Amino acid sequence: MQFIDLQAQQQQRLADGRSMRELIDARISAVLDHGQYILGPEVAELEQRLAAYVGVEHCVAVASGTDALLIALMALGVQAGDEVITTPFSFIATAETIALLGAVPVYVDIDPTTYNLDPTKLEAAITARTKAIIPVSLYGQPADVEAINAIAAPRGIPVIEDGAQSFGATQHGRRSCGLSTIGTTSFFPSKPLGGYGDGGACFTNDVELADRMRRISRHGQSRRYFHTEVGVNGRIDTLQAAIVLAKLELFEAEVQARGRIGAALSSRLQAAGITSTPQLAPGNTSVYAQYTIQVDDRPAVQAALKEQGIPTAVHYPTLLCQQPALAGQGLCAQNCQQGCGCPVALAASERVLSLPMHPYLSEADQDEITAAVAQAVAQVA
Repeated sequence: MQFIDLQAQQQQRLADGRSMRELIDARISAVLDHGQYILGPEVAELEQRLAAYVGVEHCVAVASGTDALLIALMALGVQAGDEVITTPFSFIATAETIALLGAVPVYVDIDPTTYNLDPTKLEAAITARTKAIIPVSLYGQPADVEAINAIAAPRGIPVIEDGAQSFGATQHGRRSCGLSTIGTTSFFPSKPLGGYGDGGACFTNDVELADRMRRISRHGQSRRYFHTEVGVNGRIDTLQAAIVLAKLELFEAEVQARGRIGAALSSRLQAAGITSTPQLAPGNTSVYAQYTIQVDDRPAVQAALKEQGIPTAVHYPTLLCQQPALAGQGLCAQNCQQGCGCPVALAASERVLSLPMHPYLSEADQDEITAAVAQAVAQVA
């Protein structure tokens, strides 16, 4: 069994009878024919379609999800000494981009149910140096961006939703990445909307921010060879834009399938006595970028599942505030002892386990996963 089955996606048929592989090949061939490998017409087309999908005015397609975060922070003017509030329970890019600008990550603990930044602990972390807040929409459902906005907006603090794992999900009917000042996402191959390499995007309704992010992603260039600010080489390749455009044809169907499969897998596991299945916050939908449970004695459970042919992963075993690369560069809003991390996040990091999940996970696969997990958990009990 594969953890994520990208090959199955290529075999899916579109309404016109073509397979997804045929559509991807056609999109790539079009780029090879016109030869505009940098900022070709597919880039503008992708930006328009993504903005319409999310429901915002502007999209800036960039080279990766990490670049999307960095460019968003740069566009907001984050500088050395500023503080940026975020979660300790995420991929390193969330805090790495803050540190790259010389700013200070300030970690707020997570909600034990959703694994996302806990808004009830946010206000205490805000200081006069707070320049931005980055909630991460982890595992496929949005963070409580509405509650976070309600705290940030009166203070004039912009919010960047890191939607690398939640693109396609909704909160009270609004799409992830369109919930805050800026939304960012990733097109890494394993993401809900993935390319065949790196890619990402920034979303906003603010035209000035959109223009600045576009300039920053192109070396700060406002016209050819005229640079008004320091930027980065953060453009998406035309070939990756073409691939993501092809995949958009199936994306909404895959979003719906992810929701159905995630709910069905939870029902199966709960019936088998596994109670730590993902829980959705009221008003949220999820794209289940990762299907994550909690277990005791995780190494033993992983070993037992491996013996049964079930691949697993851990997202994430080490908190950002514990990463050697970021040692001494962050603050914990909960005033934890040095190195202990935020307590709820720390407990989660020791117990979370992600199971196979993709839009083409069959019922037989779900049954196999359920039986294997129940057996593995029973073995270590």
